[in-house]
Amino acid sequence: MKGVSSDLERRLGPLDAAAIILANVIGGGILFFPPAIASNVPSTPWFLSTWLAGGALAFCGAMAYAELAALRPRAGGEYVYLREAYGSLAGFLTGWTSFVAGFAGAMAASAMIVPLYLERFVPGSASTLPWLQIPLPYVAMTLSNQTIIAIAIIWLFAWVHIRGVGPGRLVTNALTILKIGSLVIFIAIGLTMVGGTREAVPPPIGPVTSTGWLQGLIIVMFVYSGWNAASYMAEEVRDPGRNLPLALALGTAAVTIIYLLINVLYLSVIPIGELARVKGSVLDVAAERLLGARAGDVMGVVSLISLAAGVNAWTFAGPRVYFAMARDGVFFPATAKVHPRTRTPHVAIIAQALWATLLVLTGSLDALGNYVAFAITLFAGVAVAAVFVLRAREPHAARPFKAVGYPVTPAIFLAFSLIMVVNAIYREPVVSLAGFGVIASGIPLYLWFSRRPARQAQLTESA
Repeated sequence: MKGVSSDLERRLGPLDAAAIILANVIGGGILFFPPAIASNVPSTPWFLSTWLAGGALAFCGAMAYAELAALRPRAGGEYVYLREAYGSLAGFLTGWTSFVAGFAGAMAASAMIVPLYLERFVPGSASTLPWLQIPLPYVAMTLSNQTIIAIAIIWLFAWVHIRGVGPGRLVTNALTILKIGSLVIFIAIGLTMVGGTREAVPPPIGPVTSTGWLQGLIIVMFVYSGWNAASYMAEEVRDPGRNLPLALALGTAAVTIIYLLINVLYLSVIPIGELARVKGSVLDVAAERLLGARAGDVMGVVSLISLAAGVNAWTFAGPRVYFAMARDGVFFPATAKVHPRTRTPHVAIIAQALWATLLVLTGSLDALGNYVAFAITLFAGVAVAAVFVLRAREPHAARPFKAVGYPVTPAIFLAFSLIMVVNAIYREPVVSLAGFGVIASGIPLYLWFSRRPARQAQLTESA
C-alpha cells in the first residue's frame, strides 16, 4: 500500500536469506517422497530427469521472483506480487492458502514426524495412546506423547522467532549448516563407497508415460517448494535489490545440486523398482545398506535436524505473509502488530503456531497435505506470470534486478506450471477439485475483511 512504512528491521544478508531457502526446501520431502515419484516414473534416467527439470524450473521461477522482490521489496512474497498484478482478492487467496495449508500444514506434518525418529533414542516418544481426547464435530482433539512433542517443537521455534530476527537468524543458520553439512558428508561417503561397485543402470520396471512423468514432476516441485522463501523476508533483507536475487540464485542452485546427488546415491543402492516400494525414509534405507544397521541411529539424528530446520524455517517465513495481509486490511488486524522491543510480527507468529497446533491435535494433516502440491504449483505459476503483467503495466519502473533470460525463463516456468496443473486435474480430478475448494474457501473471509470500516478507510487513504 502507498505510504505504508515498515516497522521490521533489515538485518539479513544474502547468505542468511540463502540459508532460509535451504532450510525451507530440504526437509522431510527428500526423505519420504522419492518412492511416490519412482512409482510414477519407473525408469532411472527418467526419474533423475524429473529432479533435473525441477531444479531448472525452480531456478527459472527464482529469477522471476528475484525481479519481483527487487521491484517490490515488501514482506509477503507472492501475496504482494499477486496483489499488485491481479488485485487484492488474488493476493489474499494465495496468502489464505499459505496460512491454511502451506506453512502451518508443513510445520505440523514435520513436527509430527519428529517423535517417530526420537523413538530410536527415547522409547515411547511416538506413542499415539491418548492421554486426553476431546470429541468435536467430525474430528476429535487428541493429546498423546506424539502430539505433545510435536506441539512443543512448534512452540519452541515460535518463541525463538518472537524474540527477534537476530535469534531467528542464528538458529536458522546453525540448523542449516548442520543439516546441509551432514547430508553432504553422507553423499560424499556414499558415492565413494559405491563408486567402484556400481552396476549397469537397471531397465525400467514399467512404461514411462507423459502424464506419469508430469505427475512425478508435480511431486518433485512440491519437494522443491520453498525455493522462493527469501522473498517472504524481503522487508528484512539489507539492500534487497542486490541481495535477494543473489540469495535466490545461490539457494536454488545449491538445492538442485544436493537433490541430484542424493537421488543418484539412492539409486546406486536401491534399484528403481525397490525404491518405488520403500515405506518410510529412503535415507534410512540407503544408509543401512551402505553403513550397516547402526547407521540408522546416525541418520535418525540427521533426520531430526532436517525436520527441525524445516519447522524453524516455516516459522520464520510464513508469518510475514499474514503480517503483510493484515497491514493491507485483509486479515485479522492483530497480525499486523510488530513487537515493540524485538521488532517481529509476533502475533502472526503466534497465529500460525496456533493453527499448526490445531492441525496436530485434530489429525487433519493428511487431508490438507493432499492439496498443498497442487496449490503451490498453481500460485507459483500465477506469481511468475506477474513479471509479464508488471512489465507491461509499469514499463518505466526502476528495476534493480531483471529476470535472467527474460522473457524465455519465466515463460518456461509458466508453461510447465500450466501443463502440470492441467495434468493434475486430468489425473486426480477429485484431489484437484478439493484443492480448488481449499483456495475458494477464503473468498467469504476476504469479502468480510474487505467490507470492514477500517479496510474502507485504508483504501481511501491509499487512493
